[in-house]
Amino acid sequence: MEHLKTAVQEVMRNLSSQQAAFGRADPQQWLKKALTKRELGHIRVKYFRNNILGLNVDSSAWLYVLSAQKGAILAKLQKECPALKNIVLRIGEVAEAL
Repeated sequence: MEHLKTAVQEVMRNLSSQQAAFGRADPQQWLKKALTKRELGHIRVKYFRNNILGLNVDSSAWLYVLSAQKGAILAKLQKECPALKNIVLRIGEVAEAL
């Protein structure tokens, strides 16, 4: 039981240090600074792990547009989070669940 307690404490410490490294901002806030409102309406953050940001895009047309701008978007996002390595764009559900 004591081993479990120390493991949980270690995980919490690591999470705290990661939050400090990335600031208190989350990927959605970074996107608000890097994209227009129109572009934001067509994407949703799916995940952020291993310094890779996964985004769902609502259509193949928007996937094409955002893929063409991927380098510029990545550069803008890296100003907010220098550890960010890549952006993965995929077609998927964008609407928020009610």
